[in-house]
Amino acid sequence: MMNSSLKRAVAVAILAGASVGANATTTDLGKVSFAAPTTFTGSVLGGSQSFSDIFTFSLSEPNASSGYSVVNFPLNIPELGSFGTVLATLSLISYGADGLQGTTDDQVLKSTVLPSAGNTSDHLSLSWDQPLNGPAYLNITGVTSGTLGGLYSGSISVTPVPEPEAYAMLLAGLGLMGAVVRRRSTRKTS
Repeated sequence: MMNSSLKRAVAVAILAGASVGANATTTDLGKVSFAAPTTFTGSVLGGSQSFSDIFTFSLSEPNASSGYSVVNFPLNIPELGSFGTVLATLSLISYGADGLQGTTDDQVLKSTVLPSAGNTSDHLSLSWDQPLNGPAYLNITGVTSGTLGGLYSGSISVTPVPEPEAYAMLLAGLGLMGAVVRRRSTRKTS
């Protein structure tokens, strides 16, 4: 049986190792537009390292909705080792009223935590079906599973608010289709 001082020494060593092994980075992605999805990557060196990475951004306005995804990027390098991650959470967070990241008024808008439907430790995704105004950030957490560390890749896509001309074209198309159907039905009856 271990004595209490030895137990404390082991606990302190474990906590010290965990604090050294924790990784966190912050990356600014800038303004995300409708033109194409914005992609990003993350890397963590060292096996069995936990990470909590932040990607800051703002969306083009006006926007109708947005989608977010992160995937593990496994890589084996012969005779050297491997890279891999076990993804744990993906959270969309708003800066809040003060416009500053990391303060007490930051608001978690939506989060995906394993286990959850449609998500795995290799792929996490979420969608936000409302307009997102102002700065926001993604917080991605996980643990490296490769001997050399872990790599992952992600993307942000934005759906613009349809222009009034798009609605006019939709209505015109529906009207034209209605006219064609009506004309065909009158031909069959005569």
